[in-house]
Amino acid sequence: MATKVHAAHILVKDQNKAYELLARIKAGEKFETIAKEYSMCPSKAKGGDLGTFGKGQMVKKFEDAAFNGKKGEVVGPVKTEFGYHLIKIIDTQ
Repeated sequence: MATKVHAAHILVKDQNKAYELLARIKAGEKFETIAKEYSMCPSKAKGGDLGTFGKGQMVKKFEDAAFNGKKGEVVGPVKTEFGYHLIKIIDTQ
């Protein structure tokens, strides 16, 4: 079981927008490019990259999704109090 996850995310307010962006990523568009254009999080400047984090550093639903994902996978949409997240699992440790 991973103790740390390196992830990037895209944060949007609308669930339909999250599914639309996920479809574009699955069709081959770059996650980082979409994050820079659509994410509401300041991390969008870095293509959504949040760096590496351990348990207890993110809100529970986000953390659960990130820690249950596999390296290279895009997880979501995950609903939190901030909106809807698409989470790209860059690496696990």
